Amino acid sequence: MSALVEKIRRAREQRVTVGKHTFIIRRPTDLEMLRIGHSRRPEDILAHVVGWDGVTEGDLINGGDPHPLPFDADACTEWLTDRMDLFGPVSEAIFKAFADH
Repeated sequence: MSALVEKIRRAREQRVTVGKHTFIIRRPTDLEMLRIGHSRRPEDILAHVVGWDGVTEGDLINGGDPHPLPFDADACTEWLTDRMDLFGPVSEAIFKAFADH
């Protein structure tokens, strides 16, 4: 990926805090939003979560390690599709970012 494309994508990012967790989301492009609208799949929405801060294995798994984990997109999707208390606000933030644009 070119450095310019990376800058364009980073310009669409913002941080969203839900409880004690902070997620980095990327606003969908117009075409990505069309795809989300057609599929209505949670995974397509969560593809716009591109990072997190301070999330530990203990947040994802009972009894897990208490140290912060590097971001893992697959683990994030697996976790958030089973945590509506987090999925709802994160997905709302993604849609709001698009609407505000």
